[in-house]
Amino acid sequence: MNVLARVSGAMTNAPFMLNVDCDMFVNNPQVVRHAMCQLLASQTAFVQYPQVFYDASRDDPYGNQMVAIFHYVARGIAGIKGFFYCGTCCFHRRKVIYGSWPDDVDEAPNHTSINGKLVDETILRKEYGNSEEFINSAAQALKGKQGNSPKNLSNSLEAACEVASCSYEYGTSWGNKFGWIYGSTTEDVHTGLVIHKRGWNSHLQFSDPPAFMGCAPSGGPEAMTQQKRWATGLLEVMFGKNSPIIATLTANLQFRMCLAYLWILFWALRSIPELLYATLPAYCILTNSRFLPKVEEPAIWIPIAIFVTYNLHSLREYLKIGLSIRAWWNNLRMGRIAAISAFLFGLFNLILKLLGISETVFEVTQKDQSSDGDENTSTKFTFNKSAIFVPATTLVLVHLISLLALPLRLENPFRGAEGVGLGEVFCSLWVVLCFKPFLTGLFEKGKYGIRSSTIFKSAALATLFVHFCRS
Repeated sequence: MNVLARVSGAMTNAPFMLNVDCDMFVNNPQVVRHAMCQLLASQTAFVQYPQVFYDASRDDPYGNQMVAIFHYVARGIAGIKGFFYCGTCCFHRRKVIYGSWPDDVDEAPNHTSINGKLVDETILRKEYGNSEEFINSAAQALKGKQGNSPKNLSNSLEAACEVASCSYEYGTSWGNKFGWIYGSTTEDVHTGLVIHKRGWNSHLQFSDPPAFMGCAPSGGPEAMTQQKRWATGLLEVMFGKNSPIIATLTANLQFRMCLAYLWILFWALRSIPELLYATLPAYCILTNSRFLPKVEEPAIWIPIAIFVTYNLHSLREYLKIGLSIRAWWNNLRMGRIAAISAFLFGLFNLILKLLGISETVFEVTQKDQSSDGDENTSTKFTFNKSAIFVPATTLVLVHLISLLALPLRLENPFRGAEGVGLGEVFCSLWVVLCFKPFLTGLFEKGKYGIRSSTIFKSAALATLFVHFCRS
């Protein structure tokens, strides 16, 4: 993206740029007009449109269409300083990408200013590279002047080739102080955070018909790969030098915007408590203990009320925007599946990076279209031999073992003040229900079945867990 920004700066130096992924297209001919209306506000850095998918499977079987998130969460965050930058479907103000602060042009209309400081041509060359053509265009953009058509096309082409070279960024501040920020596999959120911490606003724009449409991941492995990359990248931002906590204390990031960023950056950390809580019912059944009040105790109504209220409220949110009950259920269960598998691996990746054992890599999400055209099969969960499916498969096997072992006891399993109760059994059944794709995957064949290598690894881990509980 930094190469494209420099090339366009050398060619046209237009004050605004459109960022669209290769698998997305413009669906609304009025999209530019709508964005320009919002960019008339001098404090607006970028206009973000929601992602909409033209090939989306019915009822969102992989929970990656993000309809409810954009309708509720995104609108709420947009009321603070604007929504996050999502990496596509976005109009950018060029001078912001070049490192300008909101007050730079107002305070120094006839001078070049970056990062809140007046600079001369020598510093510009050090920060932006050695291309004379690009230095001149960058200075014009930072002063807020309109882009001009190239006077000499051949010179512009030569400059474009120069700024697109692999070695051009060496020794400059591209990807560090300005441009698309490096250091994370989610460079979009990272870049948006740096823009917001300078004091800029952003705008979330909805349109009818949708402004852009694209292609969604079409299977379980693709969805898990995408979620793992997001989890790893977001944690990289959280523990990097541009952490929202540091930005709030040392820069211009508002406290409420900091909380919004923390909400998304901590996604991967959910994996640990989710895994512990998901295994707790099985542990209680195997050890004949309990963590919930007994059925006859009045206190049992507290967790029941929380469980029912939360699920009815989230179901109402989905129904209110025209989504089905099945779409609600698919998103609910995929939230559990992603936390146990993709988020957990994303957390492991970051730990290995912090320990210096390995570096994170950008894994491209495959978005191949289904060739069979059968809607029933396109909504079925698919698997491959990736180790990312081992934790969830292990969890299902552990709960199956605990539920099958429950009626084999000689004594009444529900008798006694400290023994396992119906609450723990219900929670165990609920976990199995949430992970039903893995339960059915144990008996399916082909891409819809869990690979035998994954089952063997999970069976070994489940056996160790049961042995630990019984010892």
